[in-house]
Amino acid sequence: MRRRCSAILALLFSFNLLAMPDFTTVGQGSYRYLFWQLYDARLATTDGKFIDYATSSPLLLELTYKRDISKQQFIDATVDEWQKLGFTITEQQQQWAKLLQTLWQDVTEGDTLAALLQPDGKVTFYLNGVETGVVDDVTFGAAFFDIWLHPDTSAPKLRRELIAAP
Repeated sequence: MRRRCSAILALLFSFNLLAMPDFTTVGQGSYRYLFWQLYDARLATTDGKFIDYATSSPLLLELTYKRDISKQQFIDATVDEWQKLGFTITEQQQQWAKLLQTLWQDVTEGDTLAALLQPDGKVTFYLNGVETGVVDDVTFGAAFFDIWLHPDTSAPKLRRELIAAP
């Protein structure tokens, strides 16, 4: 029975990979908060270059966690970053946070959460290679990726590493 479940999971994972284009890493780095390393991040595009969201999509952001983080902690941190950037209204942030409650799960050390920004502006989320859902609000994609890629991000060193800036 266990072997059958493993085979089914492998088959589902392989179908999921077939739907993803081939990606080349643009840049990667680690995010630390005080003394703790929270995650490793990787940004990738089909040609390995990042120009902007429209030109570079599909765009993949992968976060591989170095600690256990609850879904609520991740959502709260996301909303905090949106508020720091100040580009979206609070009501919109709260609507997105409610949607993320249905798409995200708690992560444990070693888990990888990925966000795929499609050319049509939709964002597909994956946890350990398995799709968890899609946000089809085209304004969400830029707001979400801005957390890491906007010039005013709270993690400028990581941004430089992700976009391979000098």
